[in-house]
Amino acid sequence: MKRRMWLAGALAALLWAPPAKADTRVIVRTTSVPALQLLCAPATCTVVGALDGTLGHVFLVTSPLDLTSLLNLLKNLTGFVGAEVDQLLNLAPVGALNQLPTPLPAGLLSGRTLAAYPPNSGTMVWDSYVNQPAAGIVKVSQAQSQFGVKGIGIVADIDTGVDPNHPALQGVLLPGYDFTRNQAGASELNDLTTTDFPVYPPPTCSSTSCPSPAKVNQSTAAVLDQSTAAVLDGKVQYAAFGHGTMVMGVIHLVAPTAKLLPLKAFRSDGTANLSDILRAIYYAVQNNASAINMSFDMKTSSPELKSALDYANQLNVICAASAGNDGQGPPLLVYPAALQSDVMGVASTSNTDARSSFSNYGNAIVWVAAPGEAIVTTYPFSTYSAGWGTSFSAPFVSGGAALLRNRRTDINESLAAASVAHAVTLAVPGMGNGRLDLLMALSALQPGGTSPDFGVSAAPSSATITAGQQADFTVSAAPVGGFNQTVTWSCAGAPLAAMCTVSPPSVTLDGQNAATATVTLTTTARSFSPPFALPRMAPPMFPREVLVALCALLLVAVMFWNLSRTYHRRPGLATAAGLLAVLLCSYSCGGGYGTPAPGSPTLSSISLNPSSVNGGSSSTGTVTLSGPASSGGAIVYLTSSASAATVPASVTVAAGATSAMFTVNTTAVTTSTPATISATYGGATKTASVTVTPGPGSPTLSSIALNPSSVNAGSSSTGTVTLSGPASSGGAVISLTSSASAATVPASVTVAAGATSATFTVNTTAVTTSTPATISATYGGATQSASLTVTPVTPAGTFTLTITGTSGTLTHSSTVQVTVQ
Repeated sequence: MKRRMWLAGALAALLWAPPAKADTRVIVRTTSVPALQLLCAPATCTVVGALDGTLGHVFLVTSPLDLTSLLNLLKNLTGFVGAEVDQLLNLAPVGALNQLPTPLPAGLLSGRTLAAYPPNSGTMVWDSYVNQPAAGIVKVSQAQSQFGVKGIGIVADIDTGVDPNHPALQGVLLPGYDFTRNQAGASELNDLTTTDFPVYPPPTCSSTSCPSPAKVNQSTAAVLDQSTAAVLDGKVQYAAFGHGTMVMGVIHLVAPTAKLLPLKAFRSDGTANLSDILRAIYYAVQNNASAINMSFDMKTSSPELKSALDYANQLNVICAASAGNDGQGPPLLVYPAALQSDVMGVASTSNTDARSSFSNYGNAIVWVAAPGEAIVTTYPFSTYSAGWGTSFSAPFVSGGAALLRNRRTDINESLAAASVAHAVTLAVPGMGNGRLDLLMALSALQPGGTSPDFGVSAAPSSATITAGQQADFTVSAAPVGGFNQTVTWSCAGAPLAAMCTVSPPSVTLDGQNAATATVTLTTTARSFSPPFALPRMAPPMFPREVLVALCALLLVAVMFWNLSRTYHRRPGLATAAGLLAVLLCSYSCGGGYGTPAPGSPTLSSISLNPSSVNGGSSSTGTVTLSGPASSGGAIVYLTSSASAATVPASVTVAAGATSAMFTVNTTAVTTSTPATISATYGGATKTASVTVTPGPGSPTLSSIALNPSSVNAGSSSTGTVTLSGPASSGGAVISLTSSASAATVPASVTVAAGATSATFTVNTTAVTTSTPATISATYGGATQSASLTVTPVTPAGTFTLTITGTSGTLTHSSTVQVTVQ
C-alpha cells in the first residue's frame, strides 16, 4: 500500500490519479513541485495532479490525515504558498426556489416547425427556439443583422457536458473534455444508466403522443418533446442531467457561428469538485477560449478560484456567471459572480422585466440581468426543453461576448463589461446595470480601428520559483480588424544563467480568434555546501597556555559558586562544574599531548626497513620509547620531508609497550628521491631516511578526464586519472592541481595497487561569467591535463520578462515578473 502511494506521488507531474473518496482533499499552491512530491512520498499524502495546466503550481493533494494534520504538514513544505479545502458544489441544491410553474405556460409545445439556424444554413431547429420571446427581449436578431455579427471565437461552458449528437449544435461543437472521468470528450450521456429507461435511447414523440411537457429535475426544466423524459424526474442521480446541453443551446441561440467548448466538471447529479472547476478554467484559457460561461454558484469564497479567473482576465477572456437561485439579496454573496473585476454576474428576469422570484439580487453579485423564465433551448436526445433559472440567463451574456468580439477582436473583460452595462433600466433594485440589450451593448462598443493589427497579453502577471525550477506563462495574440498574419514570438529580460523560450515560436491568426503560446523561463539551480562537521577525534586546537588560563578561571568560578546561594539550590550542577575544572586542569597541566610527567618514557629512536624502495612500494617504520608507555598510551607524531614518501600523522604506542610500527607509502619517481621521516614525542624528535628509487617497468600517467566538462557553479565534476598499466603493490599517488580558484581538487588521488585508474571530485564555487579551469595530474614526472568550464547560476531577485510579438512592421509586447528565490 505504501509503495503504491509513493509511486502516485512520484508520478504526480505526469499522471492524474483518482483519489480515494474518503481522503481529505486540499488544493495546494507551491513554488517547489519536487518538494511537494517528496513531502507526500512517505504515504502521508498523494499528489493527484496539477490543476493549472501548463503552469504547474496548483495541485490537488489527498491524504488519509484529517484536515488540520494535513494543513500543518503542508505548512512545513519548501515553497508552500497556500492551501484550501476542495469544495463540493451542487447545481441542484435541495430547496432551490426556481420551481416550474403549474400548469406550465401555454404554447410551449407550439412552434415545432423547423427553421434554418443560422439563417441560410443547413442546420434545422425548432422555430420556437429561434423566435422565442426571450430572444426578442434582448434583441438577438436585431443585433446580428444591424452589426453583421453572428459570433466568433470559442465560448467554453463549465457544466454537466453536452449531448454531442444534437443536430442544432453539431456544426459548432468542439470535443471538449470530461474532468469527472479525465478523458477527452464531454458527453453528458455517459452519466446515464441505460437500464433506467424503458427504451434507450428514448424515442421522440409527436404533439398528439406528448400532449403536455414532461417535467424533469423538479426545479430546472421541462422537456418539450421526449416521451420517456419523465423517467429522470425524482431520481437524485439525474437531478442536473441535461443542464449543460440546455446552457449550450442558449449560447448558440445568441452567437450561432461561435465555436462551443463543453467542459464537463459537473456530474449528472449536479455535484462538482472545486478542483475540477479550476482545471476547466485553466483548460479553457490554454485552449484559446475567448469567453467562459459558468452557470453555477458557490457560497464560500475561494482564493484559487479568484487566481484562476484573474489568469483568464489577464488573457482577455470574458467571463459570465449565474447570480444564483436562492431568491435572496444583500448581504448574500455568491461566487464567482461576486468577483466583479473578472466576471459579470447575471440575474434572472421575467418576460415583463420583473425580477424572477427565484433570482438572487444585489449589485455586489449582479452586473446585469437577462431573461431566465421558460427559456426554450436544446436538450439531450436531439430534443428541446424549457428552463427556469439564472443558469439560463448567464449564457445570454456569454453568447453576447462572442458578438462583441465579432465587432472588436481585441476586446477584454473590462471593455465587454462596460458595453454590457449599457442596458435597459429596471424598476426593481439590485439588478446591476439593468436588463441586457445586445443592440445597446454593441452600439456602445467602439471599434478597435480600421487597420488590421493584433494585441498581446500574458498571464499570470507574476510567478515565484526557486533557482533550478521553471516558470510558465501563457502569451496570447488577439487579432484586430481581421488581422490574419503570422506573429513571431521573442522573450527578453531573462536573468543570468536562465533561458526564456516561447513554444510554439510563432502563431498564425485567423482574423477572429486569439492564439496562445507558452513562455517558459528555465533557471539554473544553486548547489549548497554540506554542513560543516568537526572530526570525531582531533587533537586540541588550543595552546597549553590558553588551557591553563581557562583552568584557573574555571576553578575561581567554581569557588565563587560554592560560596554563593546558588550552590545550595543547584549542588549537582556545582559538582559537575568542579569535576570539569579538575579534568581540564589535569589535562592541561599534566596529561594530553604535552611534556611527559616525570618518570615517563621518552622517544628513543625511529628506524625504516627497508631504507630504499622502488616508487610505489612501501617501507615499514618503527618508533621506540625508552620504556613502556603509560596507561593512556603514547601518541608519536610523524612527518615526511618529501611528497614521494607519505606517512600517517601519528602512530600510537600502546599502553605497556615500548614500540609501534607504521607504513611509509611511496609514489613513482623518475629519479632517486631522498625523504626524511621525523618522529616527535614529549618534546624529543628522531629522524630516519628513506630513498625512493624509480621502479623497473613502472606504469606512467596515461590520461585525465572530467565528467561533465561543464558544470553549474556550486556543482561538481568527477575526474578520472588513468595509468598505462596496473599500479604497483604500494599504489600510485597522483598529484592534482587546478588553474582556477573556482574549481578545487584534492592534493592527490591514489590509484590502488593493481588498478589502472582512480576518481576524484572537482568542487566549484560561484562565478559571474563562464570560467575555464585546467585540472592537471602529475605522476612519475609526467603531467596530463583536462579542461573544465564553470558556468554561473541564476541569482536570486525579481526580474521582468518582456514577451514580444512581431509581424512585419507591427510589434507589440507584454511583461511578466518572475521572482527567483
